[in-house]
Amino acid sequence: MKKIEFYKYQGTGNDFVVVDNREKSLDRNDRSIAQNLCDRKFGVGSDGLILIENHSEYDFEMVFFNPDGSQSMCGNGSRCAVKFAQFLGIIQNETTFLSTDGVHEASIEGDIVRLSMHDVDQSRMQDFSDHLTINTGSPHYVLFTSNLKDKDIKEEGSAIRYSKEFAAEGINVNFVEKQSESEISVRTYERGVENETLSCGTGVTACAIAHVMHGGKSPVKIETLGGSLSVEFKLTEGKAENVYLTGPAKKVFKGEIEL
Repeated sequence: MKKIEFYKYQGTGNDFVVVDNREKSLDRNDRSIAQNLCDRKFGVGSDGLILIENHSEYDFEMVFFNPDGSQSMCGNGSRCAVKFAQFLGIIQNETTFLSTDGVHEASIEGDIVRLSMHDVDQSRMQDFSDHLTINTGSPHYVLFTSNLKDKDIKEEGSAIRYSKEFAAEGINVNFVEKQSESEISVRTYERGVENETLSCGTGVTACAIAHVMHGGKSPVKIETLGGSLSVEFKLTEGKAENVYLTGPAKKVFKGEIEL
């Protein structure tokens, strides 16, 4: 058994256990560590585990795990990783770092982190008659709906996530209600968490792109159960370019656990 120091961060209610792993105190290949730490009954409890590690070419590497031990890109987690890197003194107010889906840039102003997302071209989005699928670093199913507050997100989301089409690799499921030309409300069922979360960064990015594809305007303000986010981009010939996700990222507490 060894004691591990960790921090808890949250971005619009999406919460993460964050560890300074520059000295390789945790084995990034041992996925059971994420499963144990993220467990809300027997561990710390979170929507994901983030390890901050050294990198020879970039300011740092962010290694992200879902609660089930799988890996993916996480937008809100990335913003929290940036704030943690600033806290550690690795960066000041700007950074270029490596994440699961490649290189990202970010800037910090107070508790607000503006994160660059990758461009989304037509090969990464499909517009069907009743929904869209858009990959913004993680795959997302986007469904426009009404009466969003009354939805049973876990039941309806899991039915799509575990449908024959998506069961093997999984997909995040987003329910979107249009509020105005430049504002939407979103609730998300996340694969890996296998439940509704208070917010999903890659999810709201996908929803903002879908909203503009269907007549909305960028920048898009997104209301989630955990707070407000903003997504801005340029949509040209079906391609979303210069995509940025902006929102708060805050430290909650520091702790120590034996593993």
